[in-house]
Amino acid sequence: MSQETPVRADAAEAGIRETEVDGIRTVLVASPGPVGAGLLFRVGVADETLATTGITHLVEHLALHRHGLSDLHFNGATAVTYTHFHATGTPEEVTAYLNGVCAALSDLPLERLETEREILRTEAAGRSRGPHHQLPLWRYGAQGYGLSSYSEHGTWHLTAEAVRDWARTRFTRDNAVLWITSDTVPEGLGLALPRGTRHPLPAPTSALPVTPAYIGGDSGGVVLDGIVRRSTAASLFTEVLSRALYTDLRQKGGYSYVADADYSPRDNGFATITAVADALPKKQDAVVGGLVDTLARLRAGTVEQSELDSARAKVLKQYDTPDLGAARLPSYALNLLTGHRNLTPDEHRAELAAVTLDDLREVAVELHSTALLQVPGRGADWAGFTEAPQWSTDTPAGQGSRHRSLEDASALLTVSPDAVTLETSSGQVTVRYDACAALLVHPDGGRQLTGLDGFQLRVEPTLYRGLTPDRTAVIDAAVPPSAVVRMPPRDPDHIPHPDRGGATRRTALSRVRTAVRGLTARRRGPAGR
Repeated sequence: MSQETPVRADAAEAGIRETEVDGIRTVLVASPGPVGAGLLFRVGVADETLATTGITHLVEHLALHRHGLSDLHFNGATAVTYTHFHATGTPEEVTAYLNGVCAALSDLPLERLETEREILRTEAAGRSRGPHHQLPLWRYGAQGYGLSSYSEHGTWHLTAEAVRDWARTRFTRDNAVLWITSDTVPEGLGLALPRGTRHPLPAPTSALPVTPAYIGGDSGGVVLDGIVRRSTAASLFTEVLSRALYTDLRQKGGYSYVADADYSPRDNGFATITAVADALPKKQDAVVGGLVDTLARLRAGTVEQSELDSARAKVLKQYDTPDLGAARLPSYALNLLTGHRNLTPDEHRAELAAVTLDDLREVAVELHSTALLQVPGRGADWAGFTEAPQWSTDTPAGQGSRHRSLEDASALLTVSPDAVTLETSSGQVTVRYDACAALLVHPDGGRQLTGLDGFQLRVEPTLYRGLTPDRTAVIDAAVPPSAVVRMPPRDPDHIPHPDRGGATRRTALSRVRTAVRGLTARRRGPAGR
């Protein structure tokens, strides 16, 4: 059932009407052609834990399973802070799709759970990660907004009960907004979802004690991101930055093919600006210097009025889009879902017109002050960036059993009742059990601990003297059960072993000399971020 609600001023100007369908807040706008519709839920990857990553994606896949092959254009997407089911077709097709999604969410086909788990792992194996995939885990750690950097651990162990409970508490009518490009609610639309509560956006965490900071990267390109206040000035600055990078790094320098910048809202108060530039190995230092110089120029305020005017003109072209109300409707609905203000077209034009060169300079200063720079070669200390922490600042494990590395005599693993620590000649990594985001348990005895700060330790009985099952049992008993991920048996070739010919110090140090977080730690050795 639908129930008309008073029209807001920002909605009226764009021809948007608000109503309610089965208790779900709904926005409509008349549009020619096929009907488009989307059901948005305020739940995404950032709402999960490292041990349950992928649970929202699993629910999305299960909800879409019964649709099978169809001529209808439909899909689902799990983002960092929301999940979106959308379709385009006739009113009857869209109605059937949305009704089917809601029916499935209320009664998930959990007999498909094992199959969908396998599908998600296959999807992940073939997914191409962008050059900036490491940055969230370095900025936020292994929680909240940092989880977008990690593999979906939940696909290995989540039970049907856990998946059903997630759908029951997160995919509810009170945690959703519906949008439809039609002047009326399609006949027969019935969205049978349970009552629930609106879930606020996750609070951001921090794993960077100092900014601007830099990390090493393997992508070959240069990436910089920073957190700025969400505003029209910041989004316009991003367009200016994108054009400046293209001019400086591609047209003038000839260093890069891709040189671009992106503005992405993180929450209602802040947004992430990301700048990316690719480079051949011999041009990497030049690209780092060029990107830093471009940002420095913008911070200094040496921006031509023509640069601002050109960027502003490009943004204003969006209002030349035919059927603007329909084009804006999904983002309008998303703002309703998260509680962010929607600007009317006139308000947005006025804010764009009011942006000055000084406003751009302030955004540039803010971006630099929060920046995290990923460089492929040497560091960026020369540019005033501080290397992100490579080793733990946590207190090392207390009294416990001590296990010397079989590869490097200077590396010592301590398993205590409250933490595990790996000490090397360069530094130490500690993961406390009460701050363990995930413990991966392998049947062969191997363990992998990841702390909420993103630091990671691999505890392998094959690599440490005296690391017997009773010692790994200490870890298993102390880590909260909610953080435990039981993995399937590993291929024997994937179980690490010390060099059979006798490991040299150089070989051993290659495994522990550098701590890097998260995904790259699997390539760099037993300790890392």
